[in-house]
Amino acid sequence: MSHDHPPVAEPVSEADRAAVEAQLGRVPRGLRAVAHRCPCGLPDVVETAPRLEDGTPFPTLYYLTCPRAASLIGTLEADGMMKEQTARLAEDPELAEGYRKAHEDYIARRDAIEVLEGFPSAGGMPDRVKCLHVLVGHSLAAGPGVNPLGDEALAALPEWWRKGPCVCADGSDGSDSADAGESE
Repeated sequence: MSHDHPPVAEPVSEADRAAVEAQLGRVPRGLRAVAHRCPCGLPDVVETAPRLEDGTPFPTLYYLTCPRAASLIGTLEADGMMKEQTARLAEDPELAEGYRKAHEDYIARRDAIEVLEGFPSAGGMPDRVKCLHVLVGHSLAAGPGVNPLGDEALAALPEWWRKGPCVCADGSDGSDSADAGESE
């Protein structure tokens, strides 16, 4: 289930940087790479540095930026998906093992960039579900089969890209942007 190497992330172009800024409604912090692109072509998950420019630890390696996807994930959270998934972790040893492996994968990918000794992965891994945005970001960046609960949340989402890009590719239209809802 786990990959031995970090994903191949794309360099961030100026257009990507502008789009992410418009998506978030602020300048992105610790931006390293585009970890996944939405079917519309814009970044929807970025890879962030394990430490911000000022040295502050930032354990969220994969940050979901698309405001449409983030809003839909927020609805899943509000509808109780995190509580239900956390309860299933206690009842299903196979699911718990897959989620533990997702945690190890996340840490290994982050540690390949910089080790954050003593910091957890993100999203509540490996024992609970604290943030579906992080889990979906991990699933999109790492691909299917790495994070079972991220994959499950992703499968529950409608096709957020169907209406076209959430912002203009150059970042000039932030009218549909909102904070991505990340808690990490």
